[in-house]
Amino acid sequence: MAEAAGSGAGGRGSPEPGTGTGTGGGWRRPHGPLQRYYGPSAAETAEAAPDPADINGPHFDPEVFLNKVRSECPLGQLLAREAALGREIRALDSDMQTLLYENYNKFISATDTIRKMKVDFRRMEAEMDDLAANMAAISTSSARVSAALQDRHRRGAQLAGVQALLRKLQSLVEVPGRLRRWAAPGAEPARALRCHARARAVLRHYRHLPSFRAIEDESHAIMAELAQRLRARLRDETLEPKELSECVEMLLQLEEPPEELCQEFLSHAGARLEAELAALEAELPPADPAPGTAATPPPASDILDFVDRGSSSFVGTLCLLATSYRSLFQGHPGAGGGRLESFAAALTNRYFQLLERRLALERGLGDTSLLVRALDRFHRRLRALLQLLPAAGAEPGAELVARAARERVQRYLRALQTFFLGCLGDVRQALAAPRPPGKEGPGLPDLLATLAASVLGQLKAVLAYVQLFTARDVAFASLPYFKGEFCVAAVREGLVVAFLRWLCRTARAFAESPPERGAPAAPPALLLLLARLCLDYEATTISYVLTLTDEQFPPQDGDPAVTPAAELCAEARAAAQRLLDHYVQVQGAAVAQMLRKSVETRDWLGTVEPRNSSDSSRRAFSVYSSSRAPGRYAPSYTPSAPMDTHLLSNIQKLFSERIDIFSPVEFNKVSVLTGIIKISLKTLLECVRLRTLGRFGLQQVQVDGHYLQLYLWRFAADERVVQGLLDEVAASAAHRCLDPVPMEHSVVELICERG
Repeated sequence: MAEAAGSGAGGRGSPEPGTGTGTGGGWRRPHGPLQRYYGPSAAETAEAAPDPADINGPHFDPEVFLNKVRSECPLGQLLAREAALGREIRALDSDMQTLLYENYNKFISATDTIRKMKVDFRRMEAEMDDLAANMAAISTSSARVSAALQDRHRRGAQLAGVQALLRKLQSLVEVPGRLRRWAAPGAEPARALRCHARARAVLRHYRHLPSFRAIEDESHAIMAELAQRLRARLRDETLEPKELSECVEMLLQLEEPPEELCQEFLSHAGARLEAELAALEAELPPADPAPGTAATPPPASDILDFVDRGSSSFVGTLCLLATSYRSLFQGHPGAGGGRLESFAAALTNRYFQLLERRLALERGLGDTSLLVRALDRFHRRLRALLQLLPAAGAEPGAELVARAARERVQRYLRALQTFFLGCLGDVRQALAAPRPPGKEGPGLPDLLATLAASVLGQLKAVLAYVQLFTARDVAFASLPYFKGEFCVAAVREGLVVAFLRWLCRTARAFAESPPERGAPAAPPALLLLLARLCLDYEATTISYVLTLTDEQFPPQDGDPAVTPAAELCAEARAAAQRLLDHYVQVQGAAVAQMLRKSVETRDWLGTVEPRNSSDSSRRAFSVYSSSRAPGRYAPSYTPSAPMDTHLLSNIQKLFSERIDIFSPVEFNKVSVLTGIIKISLKTLLECVRLRTLGRFGLQQVQVDGHYLQLYLWRFAADERVVQGLLDEVAASAAHRCLDPVPMEHSVVELICERG
């Protein structure tokens, strides 16, 4: 029973056994009926080794399979496999029946179609046989008719030839009349030329016959008269380019000399183009105005209208005339393209000069998009002209566009400089404006933020306007200049880097150049604000602006070297350092002036015994305390050496550290105040050295020095600087005193604490 089942399953492609022994879980179903029907592919068959026990293989042997199963599987597994094979057989039978039922209608329809085709083909074969017989009969009848009419056909052809010859002779006889009718003034000379061209070869061939010679002579006389009228028309200055081309073309057909016609064509075209250039020049002011004349009035129309008129009138006419010249004189000796190119080059150079004069009238910034559109339209029409005449001025035209772009960039640079100076004027006005009591004006941080934001915003707006010259829809942006040199030399170096350097130089000029005579000096707050602005530029703004410029105007490989950001940052930092140093000098000079006046106006010999610190020391302290420094450690003041011994004073000067009064200032508040303190105390020292003091004058200096020592240490970076300068003031006062009797230190402290 198992043997019969195995053989039946093998014939239908039943499942193959698993690789291992065990239950029926090792069996698997086939992939589908088609695979079972057609079997495995040739590649799979070639790759697999022959296995007679493979129930799905082509080399399946039922006997080998049964022997293997009986030898390897126990009885229970054999029974289970028999049941599984039975289920598979029933399932396959059910699938086959389903496929048969589904395709039954298709099989029936195919059978009917084949039966009908057999019947139709039999009827068609009979009809084709009848058609072949009819065609043979028709061919036989046609041959008989052709043989009967052959002689008549030959006589008819001869008569037709004679009739055609007579018609030609008649047309030749009628040629003079037709030429006279069509060549008359106001008639159709083009038809006369076509008629004469058709008859000319025949008349020349048979001119040895008297009748043909007479016809030819009369035709030549008529065409000579037509040529004279065309010559007269050619000299008409109001002739349009199309009419000029037609006139020259007809003269060439009349075999007039091409050299003369070429010269007359260029002369007439030159007169017309000169008139169009004169019309454009009439819109412009004179190139060299007489001295003493009024200022040049603004142009009546914008640059786009001017370029449109020039492109439509001059460039369009020149393109039309060049095309006509090439089509008329192509291949004629003595009328080569060199004459046309030299003629066009001279006229285009004049047109470029007029356009450059019109561009020079664009003094203001105006609408940059309008200028870009005008230059783009000019370049497109010029490119169309250069396709006809490559030597008509390609380089001058491209240089004109590049020069206009550079000039607009330079104007934007000047506009940026003017804008920055205007912002500085607003800042100075805000700093100098009087404020009502109880109302504070804008602080330096607010003014700095407004100034920096305004300048940066204006610079970004200018870059956006300049970027219109390199837009993708602009034709001249594809020129090598606008891809490389314009981005680097004109925009990055000529605009951005030049403006940044000018800004640093302008800011630094407030610290280096003295104000003009009668002009107010820069307020110290402005110096401080500009120093901070340059410092911010050195930190972030310069790098940001250069990165933005490189993104909007990317440089190309092989472009010239650019200014590195580090170099600009160094210039900005140097300007900030110079401004801050100058601010310290100005503020120190103001405090020093106050101290100098106080020292010079006081009677140091006849002064009374000090009971309080002087007004000058208190005013100096009030100046410093207006910018309070952050809290620092308590002072460690120790009284200086006794002032009645010059030896100790000299020893102290000898071994004390030298104080650099005008050393560079660091960018912080303590360093700035320290610089101002050093300048003011040094001035106080020099003023005391020039005075002669009495006993109470010396004691007053001693009290003022102790008062300043108590309160100035917190504003200085190093209190030893303050102590050293005050000790020098005290020592100098003792040296200049006639009765050097110092006040007790406890009394000095009591007076300062009470004050």
